[in-house]
Amino acid sequence: MRSRQISCCFTGHRPEKLPWRYDETDRRCLYLKQRIADAVEASYEEGYRHFLCGMALGCDLYFCEAVLALRGKCPDVTVEAAIPCPTQADAWVPDQRQRYRRLVEACDFETLVSARYTSYCMQRRDRYMVDHASLLIAAFDGTPGGTRYTMQYAISRGVSIVDLPLIAKAP
Repeated sequence: MRSRQISCCFTGHRPEKLPWRYDETDRRCLYLKQRIADAVEASYEEGYRHFLCGMALGCDLYFCEAVLALRGKCPDVTVEAAIPCPTQADAWVPDQRQRYRRLVEACDFETLVSARYTSYCMQRRDRYMVDHASLLIAAFDGTPGGTRYTMQYAISRGVSIVDLPLIAKAP
């Protein structure tokens, strides 16, 4: 079991809520990816070594890629894929499914939170991550949904939050 004190988790929006949707070449997306990478590196400098990712489309995958890049430079980093159910990526388009599989395979640990899809398995995954971390990095635009739920749960559990607000324009 990895120590909660050196563990960091992530929450963020799926492409449908992002202004650029699936266009990862958009300047705003590239800017957010850089801010996520900077936050991951800053958390490493603060002593965080274990990173939990919920593996959802969009910001979760950006986070996973940033942590795996950091692990390439810092071999003491570990990455855990917190998977809500075995069918999480089954309905995704083929290139995103392939990306998901590649990233899960690259992780050091894989935790299946629910043996099958249920209406609450995503929230269960989010609670699992927060319960096993002392820091949450969030890419959040203020709207209701899973990201807000996860942030509120983290607050209720006394988990520190690094908020990376989604902004309309990249500098």
